[in-house]
Amino acid sequence: MTQQDAQLAEPRRAPVSKLRLRYRLTPWWVRVLGVFVLSRVVTTIIILLFARAQGANPWTGANPPYLSYAIIWDGTWYKIISFQGYPSILPMTTDGHVGENAWAFMPGYPFLVQALRDLTGASWELVAVSLSVLFAAGTALVFYRLMRSVLKDEGTALFSVVLFCVAPLSPLLQFAYAESMSLFLLVSALYLVVRHRYAWVFPIVAVMALTRPSGLAFALFLGLHIVHRYLVRKEHPFPVPQRVLTVVLAGFSAFMGFAWPLIAWIVTGSMSAYTDTELAWRASYIGYGELVPFTAWFQGGNWWLGEPLGIVVVVLLIVGFAVFLFIPPVKRLGVDLRLWLASYGLYLLAVFFPQSSTFRLLMPMFPALGALAVPRSKIYRTVLVIVAVAGQVGWMTIAWGVDGRDWTPP
Repeated sequence: MTQQDAQLAEPRRAPVSKLRLRYRLTPWWVRVLGVFVLSRVVTTIIILLFARAQGANPWTGANPPYLSYAIIWDGTWYKIISFQGYPSILPMTTDGHVGENAWAFMPGYPFLVQALRDLTGASWELVAVSLSVLFAAGTALVFYRLMRSVLKDEGTALFSVVLFCVAPLSPLLQFAYAESMSLFLLVSALYLVVRHRYAWVFPIVAVMALTRPSGLAFALFLGLHIVHRYLVRKEHPFPVPQRVLTVVLAGFSAFMGFAWPLIAWIVTGSMSAYTDTELAWRASYIGYGELVPFTAWFQGGNWWLGEPLGIVVVVLLIVGFAVFLFIPPVKRLGVDLRLWLASYGLYLLAVFFPQSSTFRLLMPMFPALGALAVPRSKIYRTVLVIVAVAGQVGWMTIAWGVDGRDWTPP
């Protein structure tokens, strides 16, 4: 290349250098919020297309506007709770069982929506959706800090946020559901535990356990965290004050895990009010019965796939999940986040019945997205984002859009 050619080529490289410099000088939170806003544009377009094609259903007329479409399914339950609270007398079916009712939904989100509605005078729908979006943005910000802490690499941490923002269930982040609020509280609590700032976790656990069922899983996680810290105390000191504080925190989380069933018992007079209400939702699949821990997944496997294939598939899922926790990209997340994944997975195995809502119930495992973000191939990352966005369309088709008598709730 001649000197003249080099001089002509230089201006072409300059804009790229300036762009990279500007990117590096951009505060981390601006990058994260930029990713979040762009993802919401894509997801909103998908939602609006589905709303435009939506026919008349139990919640809306045909082609509902966005806010009406965003509060169907459980969103309507949250609206009922905001205005009417919880029943002191449990509704009963004609054959004498507890029917579906508001006790299945915890008060943190609907009561906060109502408080903000009273404060602002805005419609319930607008407040609920806006609150979900704000909590989702907060989740993205804290998730970045968490991934930056465990993965160290800035680019990988940001791509973890990208995956969170475009994940197949990310439309829920802008619906009238408690998931955004719950995920924000969860990722904040996990970040504080990873940083060993235990005192700040108490108020978060208190609210989180009354937003979505999480107290018992988090208590198990804290118990395992304490054991691990004790075992490695020679390499990483575990001072006595921290030992005491973490044990108290684990006990407090366990107590909060039972707080909502206890409140339901006090208000209704039925010791099993909460569990009976939860069981009402699976009755349409397997009928009414008692809550027997660690049986629902095997019952669900047999219901969906028949015997013995259903049991075989569940066993394979359990083994596969255990192996997943030990593959190198997941190990990059660190011991604490893997303990959370294991704890929440065990909790789901113990109490939940697998059906279309299971996809939503898996959302608290979103720290695992950090493992998917580890490979740096541009082709890999591009394909992953495309697949995730396509997954949004698939989830909206399966779970959110209503087609007649729909038995695939989100």
